[in-house]
Amino acid sequence: MIEYGINTKGAGLHVFEPVTLGFPSRDYMGKTEFTGTTIGKDAVLRSGTLIYCDVTIGDWFQTGHNVIIREKTRIGNHVSVGTGVIIEGNTRIGDNVNLQSMVYIPTNTSLGDRVFIGPNAVLTNDRYPPSGIGGLVGPVIERGAAIGANATILPGIHIGEGALVAAAAVVTRDVPAHMLAVGAPAKIQDLPSALGRKNQKNADHR
Repeated sequence: MIEYGINTKGAGLHVFEPVTLGFPSRDYMGKTEFTGTTIGKDAVLRSGTLIYCDVTIGDWFQTGHNVIIREKTRIGNHVSVGTGVIIEGNTRIGDNVNLQSMVYIPTNTSLGDRVFIGPNAVLTNDRYPPSGIGGLVGPVIERGAAIGANATILPGIHIGEGALVAAAAVVTRDVPAHMLAVGAPAKIQDLPSALGRKNQKNADHR
């Protein structure tokens, strides 16, 4: 394992090389005495995982292959990050979150507890790239929400608790709690009753 800075690793860590911990951000390049990665107990880090400095991760964390987690990210317990996922810096991720393969999470994003994001979903944080007008504002996804495969979430969008975003949807406005967003651009609909009950049950147990 390649290590930079001062890393804190919990008991029961399983590492499948190559793995890198504490990779320096631009502020720490050329330095040795800086806070690296802090990771809790019983983590599984698969080959190609690269975690930057100033990242704090809870217990029972696992990655697929070729995962990148950038600096100043905070991750809770029981989080699964699939193969090829990129999590940019200054992101907050709650407990029991599942990110499927190839998900992209931009800087300044917040994911609540029990969020599920399907494969190849893309969250964005720059409304007028590459101008940077308005700053970088990532989406906020509340507890128990689920995002389908290949969905795109625009900057600053708020996905309410228990809401669902359908596969391939392009979400250009906020999705209220326990509602469904479907289409491109996405339209907001009531959740089908059976789907709503199932989603609530899954959110309570994920």
